[in-house]
Amino acid sequence: MPRKAREKSRSGIYHVIIRGANRQEIFHDEEDSRRFLETLLKYKKVSGLKIYGWCLMSNHVHLLLKEGNEGIDVTMKRLGVSFVFYYNWKYLTTGHLFQDRFRSEKVETEKYLLTVARYIHQNPLKAGLVKKVNDWKWSSCSGYYGGTYYPSDLLDHTYILKLFSDDLRVARDRFKEFNEKKNDDKCLEDSTKIKRLSDDEARVKIKKILGDIEIAQVKILQGTKRTEILREVKKINGVSQRQAARILGVSPNLIFKA
Repeated sequence: MPRKAREKSRSGIYHVIIRGANRQEIFHDEEDSRRFLETLLKYKKVSGLKIYGWCLMSNHVHLLLKEGNEGIDVTMKRLGVSFVFYYNWKYLTTGHLFQDRFRSEKVETEKYLLTVARYIHQNPLKAGLVKKVNDWKWSSCSGYYGGTYYPSDLLDHTYILKLFSDDLRVARDRFKEFNEKKNDDKCLEDSTKIKRLSDDEARVKIKKILGDIEIAQVKILQGTKRTEILREVKKINGVSQRQAARILGVSPNLIFKA
């Protein structure tokens, strides 16, 4: 069955989500996060993209962007191919890193543009990873507040800030108030949001996969058998790869490569 054509935004603005295949982790350390943003900046310059916001989580990415002189499908493919090449080189892996097709939604009104920006910035807060939205290092929030962010020329914040005021100081204060307001925003991701499992809950799920094999025995298994088990463990919704590695007592790199 052919894929449904991606709906074109009249404004050219989209909320994009890129996910790891089988919800696997994409970013294992700061170098990975920096490399992704550097690659995004590279293709921003190539394609003339406007980047209104981003947030990098462990296994997915949110982008708020306006397409440039090529369609977002083309730009996202460039971005994906380049980052996967780096990832496979660094971790000595092969195969897919991302889900086959990124998800996107049209952003055609100023009201929804602001909603998506807030939704993206509050992602780490709602996930319980930070206590304040601007504490998350891998989002564009700090840039809107007048702080530092990386890379320094990635964010195009003028358009959104001018929706609040032509005075930059006033605009930042008003944006901050809006950005931190409690809400029930519902954007593209809501229907697929996954609850993180505790270690105890994760062990129950893992034991079902192992059958007669004890958790402590996994680290001494060899070859194909261990790889098959680790691949099935990676598919458990709500269990991160680092969490699985910790529970099984194996190197995170074994999980990444499985």
